Amino acid sequence: MVKRNGANRKKLRVVMLADESLVPTGDLKDYSEKQRELRKTEFDVRDAIEELGHDLVPIGVSDDLSTIRGAIDAHRPDIVFNLVEEFAGIGHFDQHVVSYLELCKQPYTGCNPRGLTLARDKAITKKILAYHGLKVPEFATFPQKRAVKRPEGLKFPLFVKSLTEEGSVGISSASVVVNDDKLRERVEYIHRTTNSTAVAEQFIDGREIYVGVMGNDRVTVLPAWELEMTKKDDDAPLIASDRAKWDPDYQRQVGLKTGPARITRKMQADLATVSKTIYRLLGMSGYARLDYRVTEDGEAYLLEANPNPQIAKDEDFALSAEHAKVPYPELIDQLIRFGVNYQPDRLVS
Repeated sequence: MVKRNGANRKKLRVVMLADESLVPTGDLKDYSEKQRELRKTEFDVRDAIEELGHDLVPIGVSDDLSTIRGAIDAHRPDIVFNLVEEFAGIGHFDQHVVSYLELCKQPYTGCNPRGLTLARDKAITKKILAYHGLKVPEFATFPQKRAVKRPEGLKFPLFVKSLTEEGSVGISSASVVVNDDKLRERVEYIHRTTNSTAVAEQFIDGREIYVGVMGNDRVTVLPAWELEMTKKDDDAPLIASDRAKWDPDYQRQVGLKTGPARITRKMQADLATVSKTIYRLLGMSGYARLDYRVTEDGEAYLLEANPNPQIAKDEDFALSAEHAKVPYPELIDQLIRFGVNYQPDRLVS
């Protein structure tokens, strides 16, 4: 048994699955600042699991399922801590990795395959939520190898991004377009750089607020967290771009910071209620971060649902949990327990 903070915990065998290039080896400080930004989740999770007293085996995943099968057979883990973000270089194939774990009857952390499938497709997410009367931006999709023709009812300005890519891939200030020529140019850019369908959605000007949700049947909503850029030009739109996500120099340049959202108790309660609803409508489990734009008049539009978001110590999800008095090792322990207790054969609609 492992004893921590006065509580007895069963010592578990944990296999951590991570993208092959991000498997935590050595010390994080030995990497460059940009490399640390990419690897910090894997290192932080590794350190927390070891602090909890569990046996940990990190395994790199690339394009071979036998790597996963071999790790399961060799180590017989109580839980797989799943940090895989792609398979064979394709981001939305992470859902198939989880499906494989379920076929192997192997407990794992994070979201189930159905939740990943629904949430990864930004158009399907919006269609489901709009059907249930929840606020989402108006949008249209633009598949590859088809003419870019904007529906008449879809008004500018529009925000153009990949239908399936995560982590702000392909997003910059040029993502906001104000005419059909710029729309066509940006859609073609998304096709060319991400090899995916593009989605153009109504640009919602407002505050960028994130809400963390975790659990399976019973869920916990974390305090709303806000992204701000204190040094950006006043006339520049607030955009969580690829550079804002991964470039420390750019983050300093625009004064990027996140912290507890300064909102009323009513708005906090309203966001918690709608976040629980969205989490369940999309069939998610484990943990997720929901990204909203909140307008001046207090209307919250769901932009994206992100199952298995980044959970490094200094990322929004973990910081919000810490603000709710859940220290980082305890957060990782809770995610492990959600995985151990999840029942894949029990679909809930």
